[in-house]
Amino acid sequence: MGQEPLLKLAPLLVGRARRGVVGSSRYARSLRDAVRQASQDSTRRAVLISGEPGLEKDNLAALIHFGSADRKRLMVRLDGALLKPDGSDLFGAPGDEPGGALLDLLGEGSLLIDQLERVPEALKPKLLQLAQGRLGFTGRLFFTSEGGRPGVERCCPLSRGPPWRGRRQDLGEGWRSGGRRRSRKLGWPRAPEVPEAVVKRLQAYDFPNNLRELETLIYRALEQMRRSESGAVPLVIPEDVFWTPARQQRFRFDIWRWKPHLRELMRAPRLWNTLLFGLVSWLFVLVNLWLWLGPQERSQNGALNLFWAWWWPLILLGFPFVGRLWCSFCPFMVWGEIAQRSARALGWRPGRWPRGETDDWASPLLAVGFALILLWEEVWNLENTAWLSSCLLLLITAGAVIGSLRFEKRFWCRYLCPVGGMNGLFAKLSVLELRAQVGTCSGSCSSYACFKGGPAEGEGLATAGCPLGTHPAHLSDNRNCVLCLTCAQACPHRSVQLALRPPAADIQREMELPRGEPLLLLVLAGDLPLHHAERLLGWLPWSSGTLLEGPLGARLLTATLALAIPGLLYGLAHLLFSPERLRRTLYGLLPLLWALLLARHLPLGMAEAGQFLPVSLSALPAPWAAEMPSWRADAHVIGFCQSAAVLLGWSASVVLLRRQLATHRAAWLGASGLALALACAGRWLVAL
Repeated sequence: MGQEPLLKLAPLLVGRARRGVVGSSRYARSLRDAVRQASQDSTRRAVLISGEPGLEKDNLAALIHFGSADRKRLMVRLDGALLKPDGSDLFGAPGDEPGGALLDLLGEGSLLIDQLERVPEALKPKLLQLAQGRLGFTGRLFFTSEGGRPGVERCCPLSRGPPWRGRRQDLGEGWRSGGRRRSRKLGWPRAPEVPEAVVKRLQAYDFPNNLRELETLIYRALEQMRRSESGAVPLVIPEDVFWTPARQQRFRFDIWRWKPHLRELMRAPRLWNTLLFGLVSWLFVLVNLWLWLGPQERSQNGALNLFWAWWWPLILLGFPFVGRLWCSFCPFMVWGEIAQRSARALGWRPGRWPRGETDDWASPLLAVGFALILLWEEVWNLENTAWLSSCLLLLITAGAVIGSLRFEKRFWCRYLCPVGGMNGLFAKLSVLELRAQVGTCSGSCSSYACFKGGPAEGEGLATAGCPLGTHPAHLSDNRNCVLCLTCAQACPHRSVQLALRPPAADIQREMELPRGEPLLLLVLAGDLPLHHAERLLGWLPWSSGTLLEGPLGARLLTATLALAIPGLLYGLAHLLFSPERLRRTLYGLLPLLWALLLARHLPLGMAEAGQFLPVSLSALPAPWAAEMPSWRADAHVIGFCQSAAVLLGWSASVVLLRRQLATHRAAWLGASGLALALACAGRWLVAL
């Protein structure tokens, strides 16, 4: 072929196949077999390749051509939507010089007509004749279409490209293959590794635009990593660089769209800095000094009254309304941040978070830590021992300080803090959520300062990024959001939204759970039998009837058995029921657990919180100290509030169990009956 025909065909030439068919699923194997058979077809029959948008069907045609004996011949691609109805693009127009038509120039090469469904109707009969070999074309013909074409199918072998939602098993290999190609373009010597968590996240998404969407996802992820790694080649791909659209959310009310001035007020750094470092930090010091130097009994120590009669009931009451907000001004992490900033000023640089599945080892450790705290509280009577209560506060603070010195941001808060774990679990019940719009973040943002940190940009403020290292567009629940509003401060695009939603919207049939979170839920449930161990296990031969008297070993054994009761019952149920259905039932009972814990702490709150002033001043010799205003609820009022809380929790659990067990009516009825039995047993336990 001369130079001039080649120049005419050059814009239309297909130089090579972009990629092979990756994957080990039966769909991938079947597709490879179909490509191989079409490549080995000596009759060179026309081929129709159909499938959904984004499957790169033209690449499959290229694989067939370049894998066949025609590989050294030309291949030309034409967009069916751009073809003229009279076919002059292919066959030439009247008056053209002989041999100048595209089909003549192509000779025995291959012609790919992409998007057959968009070809003008007047041209389709000629294309059918072309496929049947009746117009003198000696090359090979390929068609691609998003649906079947009955007329063409009768004379062409049909190859269907399977959608990627049916090839979830292949997504990991597809990502690694695309990642290697993109890494070579970036000049990296090797592609970053893909953790299992990333693969699982990919497999949970349907990819409506198939391979094209996966390629876009790879491009954005590696570009984001390239900008954030400052020239260094990343070793592992973090989960937070992926932009798969979030689950469709319904029934949301955007508070900041309703009252825009609230957004500016709530994101003001001065408000948070004054609250955290000017008030909370020093109030925490004062409380601990009070616990150590003041009277040791709760009836005479105002700090102990604050801890047990105020903090516990209020934090439980707050979960359904503000989720994990307590963690945003938690004194433990305030001192952790103070230690981290001081160490940085002295030249110390905290390390990066460990890569991999941190939750796999951290969440069980967190649950065990909470169990040890509960045992310590009951056996050593922390509710009525001021200095030991301070030791508990200082121990958690020490963990926060050590975690902040070892790792950047709030590693302790996200993964290891027992109180943070409880807060994250119950935050799933909250009617408040903070999320970002995936489309805005993926399409408009290039700095990702909301979770990485960075300088001011537009109306975005300079921040250190999300303290929990999470992008607000990647949040699937409230567990890893402390509502500190750092992301709202940093975002220059107003993508972050603070919204009201239905209660317990995070509890879904399909949800990602840390390995140890169900264990933490069982530990929290164990607090009820533990606090009333004498009523449940007082009959044991070694029991003295109370956890505060008798040999320490016997008391610890009784307390451990009481704490383990929910876990033992759950383990027994595992032998009888489906693990997946049992897990759904467990999370469906979360509102009931919250209500029972609230009922367990209400007597202290309603009977003693109103005594704060006289209790705080009781050590003073002044006669007016005992005359300070006070309030104490009647026992009948407390009992009524306990019953109301339990009834509310049971009702919410019945509704939530209906969502969790929607396809199993009998299982829902059984779980609702179980919830009623647990509610009655719990109400009996917490009775005054």
